[in-house]
Amino acid sequence: MSCNYADGLSPYANKGVLGVAEQFDDESEINEKVNKLAEWLQDAKHVVVHTGAGISTSAGIPDFRGPNGVWTLERKGEKPNVNVSFNDAIPTTTHMALRGLISKGYIQYIVSQNIDGLHMKSGVTRSCISELHGNIFVEQCNKCRHQFVRPSTTGTVGQKPCGGACRRRCRGGLLFDNVLDWEHDLPERDLDMALMHSTLADLNITLGTTLQIIPSGNLPLKNKKHGGKLIICNLQPTKHDKKADLIIHAYVDDVMSKLCKRLGVEIDAYDALDDPTKQPNNHNPGWTIKPQQIKDIEKAYNAKLKIAAAQRKANKNAFTFFNAKETSPSRKKCKTELSHITLKSEIKTEKCSGGTITNA
Repeated sequence: MSCNYADGLSPYANKGVLGVAEQFDDESEINEKVNKLAEWLQDAKHVVVHTGAGISTSAGIPDFRGPNGVWTLERKGEKPNVNVSFNDAIPTTTHMALRGLISKGYIQYIVSQNIDGLHMKSGVTRSCISELHGNIFVEQCNKCRHQFVRPSTTGTVGQKPCGGACRRRCRGGLLFDNVLDWEHDLPERDLDMALMHSTLADLNITLGTTLQIIPSGNLPLKNKKHGGKLIICNLQPTKHDKKADLIIHAYVDDVMSKLCKRLGVEIDAYDALDDPTKQPNNHNPGWTIKPQQIKDIEKAYNAKLKIAAAQRKANKNAFTFFNAKETSPSRKKCKTELSHITLKSEIKTEKCSGGTITNA
C-alpha cells in the first residue's frame, strides 16, 4: 500500500506546502492549450516529460500534497480512503499515452519522481527513463550496482536488504531495495541522465507535480537558458508557474488523451506481456542504466554547452566593441557560466541542493 510506503520513511518535518486548492481551466481553454502544446511537440527535436504523483492518482494511488494527499491528511491525523496495492495497480491513461508518444518519437525521455513502477509496467524501457527516487519493484546489488526487476514489491524502503544474494552472483553482493529515504542522495546515473536530457530539451513538460522537491523540481528549468520552453500541467499551482511558457490546469489523463488524439497517436491498453514484473521468475529482467547510454547523451550535452559558450563569448565581444569607452567588467565577471560547467560539478550542485524521495 502506498500509505505503508510513506509509513516506512524516516520522520521528516518539512514536507512542503500541503493541501492548496485545485484550479480547473474551462474546456475551451484546455482545448486551446493542448493544440498549442501539440504544435510545439511537432516542432521540437528533444522533449522531456517530468512526472509526479498526480499521474498515478487515477490508478488508485494517492498523491502526497493534494487536498486528499498522504502528507496533507497526515497533518490532520488521517489517512487516504482510496489506496491500492502497488502490486495490483496498473498504468493509467497518462502512463500509456507517454509510452505511445515515445514510440512515435514525440518524446525522448521521462524523468520521474514516482516509486510506484507504473512507467516500467507500461512498457517504457530503461533507456528512456530516470527514476530519481527509486522503484518499489527494483532491487540493486550493493557491490556491482546492477538493478533487477522483481515480480512483487520489495517489502522494504530506504535501501534495506530485501532479496538475498546478487543475481549476477558477484562476490559478496547483496540485494537492497533502491527506494530513497529523506536523507539519501539521488542515484548518480539517473540524475546524470535527467540533468543532461533536461538541459537538451526543447520542451520540458511537467505532469502531476508541484515541483516543490529539489533537485528534481528544478530540473525542468535547465533548458530555459538555452531557449527551451517549460510546460506545466497540474491542478495545484507550482513554485515555477511564473517561469512557465504554458500552464494547463486539468486532469493529466484528459490532457494526454486530447494531445494524443490531436497528434494521431493511439493509446494502447495495458498489456501484461509488456510488463517486466509479470515475466517468469527465471527471466530476471535487468533494470540498469548502461554506461554507454550515459556516454552517448553526454556527447550531445557537452556539444550544446560548447555552442552556448561560444555564442556567449561572441555576444560579449560584440558588447565590448560597441562599449569600448565604458569601463569594462572584470575578467572574472566576463567569464561565462557555461565555460566553467562540467557535468560532475553540476550534478554535485544538484545533490547539495537537497535530495528527497517522495512523489511530488
